[in-house]
Amino acid sequence: MNKVVAGADEAVKDIPSGSTIMFGGFGLCGIPENCISAIVKKGINNLTCISNNAGVDDFGIGLMLQGKQVKKMISSYVGENAIFEQQLLSGELEVDLVPQGTLATRCMAAGYGMPAVWLLAGIGTEVAEGKEVRNFKGKNYLLEEAFDSDFAIVKAWKGDTQGNLIFKGTARNFSPLMAMAGKITIAEVEHLVPAGELDPNAIHVPGIYVKRIFQGVNYEKRIENRTTRKK
Repeated sequence: MNKVVAGADEAVKDIPSGSTIMFGGFGLCGIPENCISAIVKKGINNLTCISNNAGVDDFGIGLMLQGKQVKKMISSYVGENAIFEQQLLSGELEVDLVPQGTLATRCMAAGYGMPAVWLLAGIGTEVAEGKEVRNFKGKNYLLEEAFDSDFAIVKAWKGDTQGNLIFKGTARNFSPLMAMAGKITIAEVEHLVPAGELDPNAIHVPGIYVKRIFQGVNYEKRIENRTTRKK
């Protein structure tokens, strides 16, 4: 089955306002730059975004925050975005801070068809407020629900026309789990190849999870915090 679409605009054309969307990547590494730009252009709003971070002021999900398209962020690390901070403090933006391991595991649970998982992270903290706690073999665990996401959008290094994906380096972090978890998964790739060209042993996400795929363009691949040694 050929899952290729013409580009980002076509890939996101049926995403409505009010959707819950997962965005792959870690920091600014491996984020779906083309699809984020298309969503900004499309102008939909009232979105719930699940992502490890919220981008920076003028890049990544920060562009969606700039346009006030995001109603709620479910994230782990948000410290690099001044717009995020302003909207949080003003009450414009709902925020659910989730430990990174919990974020990954709730994605995994959704992909595996599990409604919830028991986790140690968050016990005895504000994260546990209002959630069920149960003791297993002398340790308390917190019940965390799997994410319920309408769309998952990821960026891979290489993919084929059937939607099989290969990630490179840090960009692999959350993306494979999110690709499994979304009801509709959209993948943009740096290199799109014919079906059968990828080594089956190297594939990180089987094409069965991916609904649409396209070759992205003009990737900036910004560095969130550039640190260099003084000469």
